[in-house]
Amino acid sequence: MSRAFVFPGQGAQSIGMGRALADAYPQARAVFDEVDDALGESLSRLIWEGDIADLTLTTNAQPALMATSMAAMRALESEGVALRDAAYVAGHSLGEYSALAASGALSVADAARLLRVRGAAMQQAVPVGVGAMAALLGLDFATVTEVAQEAAQGEVCQAANDNDPAQVVVSGHKAAVERAVEIAKARGARRAMLLPVSAPFHCTLMQPAAEAMQAALADVALKNPLVPLVANVRAEAVQDADEIRALLVAQVTGSVRWRESVAWMAGQGVTSFWEIGAGKALSGMIRRIAKEAETRNFGTPEDIAALRA
Repeated sequence: MSRAFVFPGQGAQSIGMGRALADAYPQARAVFDEVDDALGESLSRLIWEGDIADLTLTTNAQPALMATSMAAMRALESEGVALRDAAYVAGHSLGEYSALAASGALSVADAARLLRVRGAAMQQAVPVGVGAMAALLGLDFATVTEVAQEAAQGEVCQAANDNDPAQVVVSGHKAAVERAVEIAKARGARRAMLLPVSAPFHCTLMQPAAEAMQAALADVALKNPLVPLVANVRAEAVQDADEIRALLVAQVTGSVRWRESVAWMAGQGVTSFWEIGAGKALSGMIRRIAKEAETRNFGTPEDIAALRA
């Protein structure tokens, strides 16, 4: 059975995530300690005892989700699961940084610092209220691309996340995204709704954030991952550190090609996808893309105990 390890993106955060792992596994607690040290603050206290509104802020959510994924990864490793058990790693948007940390390309500390920069830069790239994102359900990627082009009317409106065969997210100027919602409904979308996000991610409005990430990534030691990374913007495997560095910059303004990424891995013989970290959103998407594949979630000690059993 060929397996891929996949890592969730923003939206999976919840207060208390990873705490049971940290209590059960010293290796998991060490990850949270390392992230706290790297950021010079107690992010773990916010994750476990804070306010969800503060945790959802992009600057906090991004390193917090990476920390939780890496805590789960370290717990799995302590139970004998090795990275070489995976044919590929992949992550949804910020999850790509978790995948790179898991595969030894980035240190946990560097991943945390980069995600803090990324979150802040994405937040600052567009003034609050200027941009928006919307999920369009029941339309395929080609149709949503047409909807976005029709809605743009001189503004930015792009297909940002190609999540699964019937869920595509658009991003851009608020008025254009609102037009896209109405056009999608007229085109027969099952649902079309604005998302509660603080900025229009994965569109050209994020260019200032891409430039900030280019500068931040230039100063970081990035190694070739031990397992190939299926990159968001390429939807196929890459293993060269310099190429990955460039793709991480392109990812800020580029589409998250998750549907294509999962389909590519399934086409390479992957039959089992392990979602490592908070939530189960990716597993739901994967079941709609690679219907024959097995999905498993590892975010709690109970999940890992089930594997042991």
